[in-house]
Amino acid sequence: MRVGFLSTAHVHVDAYVGNVRAAGAEAAGVTDDDAERGTRWAAAHAVPWFSSPEHLLDAGLDAVIVGSETVHHRRLVELAAAAGVAVLCEKPLATNDDDARAIVDVCAAAGVPLMTAFPMRFSPPLRETAALLADGALGEVYACTGTNQSVLPTRHGAWFADPVLAGGGAVMDHVVHLADVLRWYLGHDPVEVYAATNRVLHRDTVAVETGGLVMLGYPDGVFATIDSSWSRPEGYPTWGGLTLELVGEHGTIAVDAFSQHLTVHRAPPDRLDWPTWGSDANQGMIEEFLDAARQRRVPSVTGEDGLAATRVALAAYRSAASGEPVALP
Repeated sequence: MRVGFLSTAHVHVDAYVGNVRAAGAEAAGVTDDDAERGTRWAAAHAVPWFSSPEHLLDAGLDAVIVGSETVHHRRLVELAAAAGVAVLCEKPLATNDDDARAIVDVCAAAGVPLMTAFPMRFSPPLRETAALLADGALGEVYACTGTNQSVLPTRHGAWFADPVLAGGGAVMDHVVHLADVLRWYLGHDPVEVYAATNRVLHRDTVAVETGGLVMLGYPDGVFATIDSSWSRPEGYPTWGGLTLELVGEHGTIAVDAFSQHLTVHRAPPDRLDWPTWGSDANQGMIEEFLDAARQRRVPSVTGEDGLAATRVALAAYRSAASGEPVALP
């Protein structure tokens, strides 16, 4: 299979190229609106460079990975759908509801598989938790509380803190992952969102929110909270982490998606590293995407999943602005 990369803006693209090759597919080419960034990435990863998305798509691809700044997702997905290739699109799908809906609709109309990049669906601890829930180990679920925290991502790309290019800050960056996990676990979407945001951290560095607490209400009375923040200090041994605790009729489950690591102390210089020894959730996601592209089938994580999670994040911004809960249809 021949896979193209539409932009290298997103930090995860650095990992995906290795995942594609490990899955036995060819990294057939890359393009980027920022030619300097793109050509540097192409040289570093030994991937052919193309001067435009159109030229790359004309080279004959089976699938593309859209890793651009969020605001450009719709344009690139529309080009890929018109070329008839399968699409893996980074999260969140878009910076607004209209673009997110259009991404889903254009792929459906073209008959191309669309998958949202939610690697946590392929995390073994989270998958084990899903199996326990499906088996009724908790009985009725009453409440959930999750955290998705990281270092300030501007060290990877200034655009992550640009309200136009990214659509927001820490809430846009982090809420969608847990909103999707909760959709997976609970089987439906929230009907109410309440959020509070702040810029206590990094207030002199970025103009977007760097912390947020989002509360979700579900139609069966279940409630959940999501702590989404850029609260990890520079020098933290990993980019961040994702945790989730569920309280149910028969007990509780606490899951840490990134606890499979060693602790390495280096001196000098004084430094702490966490080399990962566990499985690679990105690899599972890429293999599922490539199989869906090969078979032209609906992937296990869909564009509709990405749309639902994006709507939660957008509702959180409306709630934070108004100070009131926001109802979701």
